[in-house]
Amino acid sequence: MDLKNTCPICSSNKIAGAALGVLIILAIFLVAMTAAKIFDTRNAIREGRYIGQDRQYKNTIVVSGEGKTFAKPDIGEVTVSVLSQASTVALAQKDNIDKMNAVTKAIKDLGVKEEDLKTTNYQVNPRYQYNLGRSTIIGYEVRQSLQVKIRELDKAPQILEKATSSGANEVSSLNFTIDDQDKVKNEARKEAIAKAKAKAQELAASLGVNLGKIVSFSENYGATPYPLYYESSAKIGMGGSEAAPDIQAGQNEVNAGVSITYEIY
Repeated sequence: MDLKNTCPICSSNKIAGAALGVLIILAIFLVAMTAAKIFDTRNAIREGRYIGQDRQYKNTIVVSGEGKTFAKPDIGEVTVSVLSQASTVALAQKDNIDKMNAVTKAIKDLGVKEEDLKTTNYQVNPRYQYNLGRSTIIGYEVRQSLQVKIRELDKAPQILEKATSSGANEVSSLNFTIDDQDKVKNEARKEAIAKAKAKAQELAASLGVNLGKIVSFSENYGATPYPLYYESSAKIGMGGSEAAPDIQAGQNEVNAGVSITYEIY
């Protein structure tokens, strides 16, 4: 009798061994595939970090430059307010509205357009009297503020005088700006870039290297208004002289700073 053909246990062991071998090979294959996937993902991330730049930093120099330009302001802004006080809210509001309407009309009569006028504040508050630690309402006050954009600067003194003589009793936030800021910034930027380039060329010559392409650029801006002068508000139609105030717009200084990184070789 042939025992090899009649031993079921032996046949089962061979099948189990073969299956185990297949599982081991499959496991090794899956581990290898997973590792390859992780490696590819890391490479993809690394590639993403270097989009638009070389894999390794090359030799570079960083230079900076500053430019400044002066420009005469061509836009003025000022806030005029009316503060009214009365025994009731209704009386304070009526007085305030009447005076602010008169102020607005006077300003418009001098050529200021509707779109250059904007109400920026309207408040109603009680007025208190304090006595022996107790407070009593004795009336109300209403404050309304109007922001005025002045495009004809030579009319600024007249506008302030007319506003105050028509009922405005507070003037604040007078400042002068440049309407076309981009033009002035561009002039300052050109000067800053020219200075940075000259500095880069000087450094390259001193180091005995050549300038390559620009690999990075950054810029920043700042504006400094020079002091402006005008007569004390106490004399602008507020119980003092009604003469128009003397206003000097001065000049604004616009600064630009740039930083440039060059490759060198």
